Amino acid sequence: MRNTVLVTAMLMTIGTAVAAPAPVQEIAGGSNSDRIARLERILQAKQQSEFDMQRRLDQLQSEVLELRGLSEQQQYQIEQMLQRQRQLFEDIANLSSQGATPAVLPASTGNTATSPVTSTLGETASYEAAVNLVLKERKYEEAIPAFSNFIKQYPQSSYAANANYWLAQLLYNRGTLDEAKTAFIVVVEQYPDSSKRADSIVKLGMIAEKQNDQAGAKALYNKVMKEYPDSASARLAKQQLASL
Repeated sequence: MRNTVLVTAMLMTIGTAVAAPAPVQEIAGGSNSDRIARLERILQAKQQSEFDMQRRLDQLQSEVLELRGLSEQQQYQIEQMLQRQRQLFEDIANLSSQGATPAVLPASTGNTATSPVTSTLGETASYEAAVNLVLKERKYEEAIPAFSNFIKQYPQSSYAANANYWLAQLLYNRGTLDEAKTAFIVVVEQYPDSSKRADSIVKLGMIAEKQNDQAGAKALYNKVMKEYPDSASARLAKQQLASL
């Protein structure tokens, strides 16, 4: 919900900036140098308006990223609580079923329960540490290898899609577009059910724009609008398409 509100605010900001008229000045009359000076002032005002719009858009996108990160943190914390609860129920069931042979109990619970829990705690702790580097410590450069290492260590993790998206976004913000493109493609192609797939396609379109591939950008924006027609990503893709 918070993401939707913030994205809506982004679109309203863009719409306001685009709709804002250039300064109205009388161009006709006066000498050629006067008319040229007026035109230059109008152009300068327009360029400043576009710069301010882009700056606001970048700021809002950064805030969306942080909100998504907070949402992810809450999600995996809830999942962790549920998993611990399930493990507790299993331990209780084991105790009940093996009540007649208590001497065997320590070895049994150690072999069947402890290892999976330790592995899971290591996975979630690693992911949380990487996310905290972004949201809490603002150590963006350190977060890049942290997410990269997490992906290598836990390729089948339920957080793998999000980790790849975080990595791609950090690389995009740093300006290493080819590396960011590779990471976004992983999300799009390997995680078709991920909630980050639509956003990743939009970002691939934005990368294509920055690399002067207008046709590729248009194809990607149209892909988002076709596959996710009612999403915030589709609305952003439509806005980007209109600006080409």
